[in-house]
Amino acid sequence: MAGRTAIGLDIGTSSVRAAQVTVTKGSSVLDRFGQVPLPVGAVRDGEVADADAVAQAIKQLWASTKFTKKDVVIGVSNQRVFVRLVDLPWMPTPELKASLPYQVADLVPMPIDEAVLDFVPLDDIVIDNTRQVRGLLVAASQDMVLGAIRAAQKAGLKATTVDLTPFALLRAAGTADPLSQFGPEAVVDVGSRITNIVVHEAGVPKFVRILLQGGDDVTAAVVDRLGIPMSEAERMKRDPAFLASDAGADARRLVEAALTEFVDEVRGSIDYYLATSASKPLSRLVLSGGGSLSQGLAQKLATSVRTQVEYGRSFAQLTIGKTGLAPEQVRFVEPLAAVPVGLAMGAAS
Repeated sequence: MAGRTAIGLDIGTSSVRAAQVTVTKGSSVLDRFGQVPLPVGAVRDGEVADADAVAQAIKQLWASTKFTKKDVVIGVSNQRVFVRLVDLPWMPTPELKASLPYQVADLVPMPIDEAVLDFVPLDDIVIDNTRQVRGLLVAASQDMVLGAIRAAQKAGLKATTVDLTPFALLRAAGTADPLSQFGPEAVVDVGSRITNIVVHEAGVPKFVRILLQGGDDVTAAVVDRLGIPMSEAERMKRDPAFLASDAGADARRLVEAALTEFVDEVRGSIDYYLATSASKPLSRLVLSGGGSLSQGLAQKLATSVRTQVEYGRSFAQLTIGKTGLAPEQVRFVEPLAAVPVGLAMGAAS
């Protein structure tokens, strides 16, 4: 049986990343993975601001990584993406999706003719003897989506699908094992400026929250107070030996304060879900993304959210193919790869 190959493209704040995955019956193989840094300001708050700069980085990524296709699925995630649990009158899924502009106009915080709409059905329910479907309504700004598509097109690529980044994250980093019977799992991907939170039960998404905060906010706190370059502050926040030393005392206090503020935001989102859903407590929280590597973040989250915290393994479901990456490089990029891998897995399955 011939395999199906797909490439997921993640246009982040600080870099573009892509993963090529081939899926055959019972097997998923990572064929390629690469990343290229972006100029500061090319992407702001998850939205393409300089399409030419982003396109140039994508061209460099394709040339250096040697992807075999130019068809891609693009992930979107920022404050112009709206996700909400809603109940709608039951009808077959294709008809339901076609009717969304007429059914959800009052629920979406943007003009309905300027939104890209989708609906993820979760459960069939009965309310007042009427059959309904409960699911996640997704609305994204059309301009924001088109901005990402245009950047890919300028790079010579064809965007075949646009997917919600938190859903891609769930495919790659979420787990569906016996722990799920004890409560839902939260997957938290910490990027440079955007953090995606998705709570699921056995792989079924129940709640999505997108925060305009990330690892760069922690780094910026050190830069602003100590007057050092961004690269030096980034090195400091990931160096446990330095932070524990007398020389690192000032940086340690700044990092801890910034992490505490960030953790409070994550906890607030999860507490909101638990309070409004009558759900069991979390069974586990899974971390991914470059910002998740900040020293002390996992421990702070475990204490604040009161659950087990683990780092996601986005390659755990994959066989590592002829990527051209050495084993130590594979281990290094795994925390960064959840989104593009999840995008590719969704398109190839």
